[in-house]
Amino acid sequence: MAHQSERDELEHKKFVDYKDVAYLRQFMNPHAKILAKKRTGISSGKQREISLAIKRARYMALLPYLAA
Repeated sequence: MAHQSERDELEHKKFVDYKDVAYLRQFMNPHAKILAKKRTGISSGKQREISLAIKRARYMALLPYLAA
């Protein structure tokens, strides 16, 4: 996800929803860990929103804590 056009596309989403699992999986590695801001290339504020949404989705059992 290092290309500028991809970063712009990801950042233009106005509201990060924990129910949008397909969007949130873009920010997780195959082992179900959240990717770092340096790796995704998005802003700090958006990274915090995404991390919170991933954690909420995990709590609601929409995303795994660990990949099997």
